[in-house]
Amino acid sequence: MAEITAQTIAYPALGSRPSRRDAEHIDPHVVTLFGATGDLARRKLLPGLAHLALSELAPDIQVVGTSLEEFDDASFRAFARQAITEFGTHTLSEEQWETFAAKLCYVPQSAGPEALAAAVEQAEAALGPDVRRLHYLSVPPKAALAVITMLEDAKLVERSRIVMEKPFGTDLESAVALNAEVHQTFKESQVFRIDHFLGKEAAQNILAFRFANGLFEPIWNRNFIDHVQIDIPEQLGLDRRAGFYESTGAFKDMVVTHLFQVLAFVAMEPPTALEPRAISEEKNKVFRSMLPINPAEVVRGQYQGYRREDGVARESDTETFIAMKVAIDNWRWAGVPFYLRTGKKMAEGQRIISIAFKEAPKSMFPAGSGVGSQGPDHLTFDLADESKVSLSFYGKRPGPGMRLDKLSMQFSTHDTERAGDVLEAYERLILDAMRGDRTLFTTAEGIESLWERSMPLLDDPPEVKMYPPGSWGPNAIHQLIAPHAWRLPFERAWRGPR
Repeated sequence: MAEITAQTIAYPALGSRPSRRDAEHIDPHVVTLFGATGDLARRKLLPGLAHLALSELAPDIQVVGTSLEEFDDASFRAFARQAITEFGTHTLSEEQWETFAAKLCYVPQSAGPEALAAAVEQAEAALGPDVRRLHYLSVPPKAALAVITMLEDAKLVERSRIVMEKPFGTDLESAVALNAEVHQTFKESQVFRIDHFLGKEAAQNILAFRFANGLFEPIWNRNFIDHVQIDIPEQLGLDRRAGFYESTGAFKDMVVTHLFQVLAFVAMEPPTALEPRAISEEKNKVFRSMLPINPAEVVRGQYQGYRREDGVARESDTETFIAMKVAIDNWRWAGVPFYLRTGKKMAEGQRIISIAFKEAPKSMFPAGSGVGSQGPDHLTFDLADESKVSLSFYGKRPGPGMRLDKLSMQFSTHDTERAGDVLEAYERLILDAMRGDRTLFTTAEGIESLWERSMPLLDDPPEVKMYPPGSWGPNAIHQLIAPHAWRLPFERAWRGPR
């Protein structure tokens, strides 16, 4: 196995059930993991479940894996151990691994609903009374309804919640139909449509910055903010996902399910309370206020060589890059453009939200002083795991005369004594689903609103423009954002830990 270089965690002593760090009680859970041998399960879900199961954060759990592979319990445990070794962020001792391995079992999908029901029943018996069920659908969207039918046939709907992966539908018609099909079996309160971007510490920090600070809340509107950028370029290519990507593309894969959700956190009005229903309602108001996407304000791109990838059509029109201008037609944001960009095989992998403030008058400063030469003041959120925030501004350069430089104040959760408490995004969202907390999940109304506003683009997409791998996308992105400029690449690097 690969050498483990991850952070070592001192989990509570095994053999005794620790008290939770807060007073909230969560019933024991059987987690049924569909697609348990897939890439997402290998990279994120199995390592995350291991961390939760061994920490004080989650309740007692048992994991029932199921997939197309004809594994038994032993081979699934070997698969899980390799996944945790290769991708886990926390090192497990042999004793800790054995404890988690005892919580794992496997049922091949070919065994049918009766075998799945029997495995869940056996797992529930190991947890005692008051057990709940969490069904995680780590499967392609086209397989979701078959899984829901299997759960119904296995009589596993009662006392359960389901987590559904993106994309949820491919347009308005399919999203409405999928919601209707799901609601025949599960109530909306049982459905958790996941967006792992909202599980990141930095995404939630947006709410804290906006609504907990008298410094920022009064200026969070069209009177002080010039424009907003949400920029999520990726260096990765298809990563053996050509079949999925050819039918999806960058817009359906990333914008509807990720970037629009982050936009809602930036743009929403203050909720009446910091609770799921109130926050979901404010996010949905943002989606209802979005103007339909204008194809003339969209740049679609495709990296050179994409059509030579295995599984890609030689005349494919699928975009691997997209940049767009989005408008929100309400009092707070009227006239403020939101610029969104994401793509494959780009120069860097970054995940930033950048708030550009309106510039102050410069008439008092002499020509050549440097004021305004490096763009407006920015508040920047880095959504990477380090969870960084930066506020840039102009200040005087030390020495004679009035020369100004761009300065910044930066914060990272790694600079705090609570850095070890940061949960990986999937860990947080799985825990929230067990708690029944829908704050960071998308509602049926919200996803249908987004597809409705996306239909002009889906009906009349602009032609794709080629861009070289390792670049920032097609040259047309500069005309799209003019007279502004993209923040990436950054004018300065983030400071490292002290």
